[in-house]
Amino acid sequence: MEIGVIGAGAAAATATHALDETLPHASITVLEKSGGVCGRAATRRRGPVTYDYGANYLKDEDERVTELVTERLSTEGLVTVDELIYVFDEAGEVSPGRQSDETKWTYREGLTSIAKRLFGETGATVHRRTRVEEIRRDGDAWHLIDSNGDEWGPFDILLCNPPAPQTEALLRTADWKAPVRERLLKALSEVEYRTIWTAVLGYEFELSRPYYALVNPGKDHEVGWIAREECKPGHVPDGKSVLIVQANHEWSVANLETPPDGIVDDLASLTGSIMDDDRLAEPSWSDHQRWRYALPENGVAAGVVEAAADRGLYLLGDWVAGEGRLHAALRNGLDTGERIAHRS
Repeated sequence: MEIGVIGAGAAAATATHALDETLPHASITVLEKSGGVCGRAATRRRGPVTYDYGANYLKDEDERVTELVTERLSTEGLVTVDELIYVFDEAGEVSPGRQSDETKWTYREGLTSIAKRLFGETGATVHRRTRVEEIRRDGDAWHLIDSNGDEWGPFDILLCNPPAPQTEALLRTADWKAPVRERLLKALSEVEYRTIWTAVLGYEFELSRPYYALVNPGKDHEVGWIAREECKPGHVPDGKSVLIVQANHEWSVANLETPPDGIVDDLASLTGSIMDDDRLAEPSWSDHQRWRYALPENGVAAGVVEAAADRGLYLLGDWVAGEGRLHAALRNGLDTGERIAHRS
């Protein structure tokens, strides 16, 4: 059996792992447009500094994902963030808020480690910097055309992991005639996303705060989230600080085309005001990321996903799970891989 996978996000990683275990004779080919894996659970490095600039951590809210991370995969480098999460209001006033006893995981090498470990335990071939531009259906087989004009396939089964709008764009131009196609395109177009500008702010001094992160639960401030990356063991050297600052959706959409330097300056200034420290307005170094499709606000209709699966097309990701969280994407990948194995 030949299986093609578009995108190397978290759900694709767990689906590939599950398929490799349950269908050991299948050949799996993963095509990823970027140079990394794990999608919006993203990690970068700057000298001795490691930072997660997309998803901040993995929650222990799913038993099967917890088992995967703590028992089935190596726990070397797996660390927890033990500090609390405080809240701030529309005026930027900080308070302890309501605390939970959830476990917050990452890795010393960053969150992308989980996808690297999942893919690494399989016989799948992962081709990075390979952007799929076209999908074709020829009889019962799927074919993919990349941006260089190279053709991949034929595949008996195709998995699509990109965010719903990007999956819709691929399927809208696909050479594929099926009764479910129009229903599927409509369902994909109805998945809404939050857009988020993220600034990474580095400082040559150490911050002393009783919390790991600040969140604006009312979504009424320009900033939605501030996290102290130095609270993650192995990420930031002693005596330094790195803040991950994520703007809220409305502000991000209003500033969608603002040059990154202006975005960083504005978010640094807002961060200094919220954390009551004027030094934070002038970071020693910075990074940024514009997440056009950061978090799905809703999921896709289950019925149309099943109808597509009946034709060998499987959609997967947090937007299929209906929850924009890393553990939801990982669980959806597990479920999808096992569903394919059961039907094969």
